[in-house]
Parts: sequence; C-alpha cells; structure tokens
Amino acid sequence: MAGIGVLDLQGGVVEHLGHLAALGLSARRVKKAADLAGLTGLILPGGESTCLIRLLRRCGLDRAIRDRARAGLKLWGTCAGAILLAREVVGEATSLGLMDIRIRRNAFGSQLDSFNLTVPVPAVDPAPIPLTFIRAPKILRLGAAVSSLLEIDDYCAAAEDPDTLVTVFHPELTPSLAFHRYFAAKCGLPIPNRQHPERLSKNSSHVEGAGPSSNRTGLTGGFTSSF
Repeated sequence: MAGIGVLDLQGGVVEHLGHLAALGLSARRVKKAADLAGLTGLILPGGESTCLIRLLRRCGLDRAIRDRARAGLKLWGTCAGAILLAREVVGEATSLGLMDIRIRRNAFGSQLDSFNLTVPVPAVDPAPIPLTFIRAPKILRLGAAVSSLLEIDDYCAAAEDPDTLVTVFHPELTPSLAFHRYFAAKCGLPIPNRQHPERLSKNSSHVEGAGPSSNRTGLTGGFTSSF
C-alpha cells in the first residue's frame, strides 16, 4: 500500500513515524533508494544538515529523491530537512535544491537558544499549533510559486509549493498531529475512517519539554541532539 516514507539517516525518525501511526497512516523507513518505491510522500526530518548531505550522497539517495520528486513524490522537510530542500542556502552549497526558497542555517544561535511557541496556522488547522524550534533556520525568500503558511517577525517559518512543504520547526516533537495530517492530505492520502486524536497523549509524546506554550519559552527538556 502506498504511504509516506521517513528518511532514516539521522534525526527525529521515530517521532515522525509515531505521529503518522497515530493517524492510522502507512509509513516506512527510507534508508536506500529502493525504499522509495511505491511511496506518495517523503519526510526529511531534522538532524545535522551537513552530515545529512554527506549521507544522502553516500547512499545515492540525493539523486533518487530528485528523480522521484520529478515523478510526483511529495516532500516535507523539517528544520534540517528544509535546508536540504532549499534552492539557496546563505553562505553554503545547496543539496537537493528542489524548492525555490532562500534559507539561513542556525539563524537563532546555539541549541541553548531553542524555544517553544504556540501560534495559529489557519491553512493547517483551525486551532493554534504548538511549535518547537531547535537550532532552527529562517526562510528569507520565497519564489514565485511558493506560498507562506506562517510568518513570524522577519522570517517565514513554514511554506509550500504544489509538491513540497517545509517547516523550520519540529512538529514531530510536539503532541499536535496537525502538520502530519496536512501533509497526508497534500499527498492525497485519506485519514482512515476511524476516530483519531487531534494530539498524541502525554504518554505517547517522544520528547520532554515540548508542550504547548502561549508565549515564546525556552526549552527545559532533554534535547541533546543537533536538529
């Protein structure tokens, strides 16, 4: 059955798979080019972008993802995944270059400057959505075919074109299922006809300190990886 893949080289793979499972969606880890077969969507999770670029090349996945994207595969990049998809990265070489945006890495500073925020994103969900920013980039320019889903202060935090979604934050590190539901719809995948929560239960959450906040707050939980 066609479903959504999660690039399994580094980053929040388990968390993305957990959110997809909570929606009742078929999901698959993607470690090599053959794993892309039959998928309608692919999530590129956060991690360390320079490491991910090397791993993509080593596994031959950079070429395979570009080919599949040209054939209609929908893509969603979160944080470092958004950097991989950007056509222009300030001061650095690009990787996949599949979305016409300019992005800046580590735009907020070190991991100590990570924070939570809860804001409305009307195109994605009618209720405000909790967001987690960890060494997040900023989207500084959108191409003509790219639409902003969320702007905060002087930057774009979420954007899409007909085939691609990018978020500079980590929806998989919050209880909200809203962005995963939105991406499934972008992939043309119906949510199975049974009751699903709008949010993961507390016991199902994969991260500490990532609960919703009405204002910007620093993270206090156990984030140790570079996302």
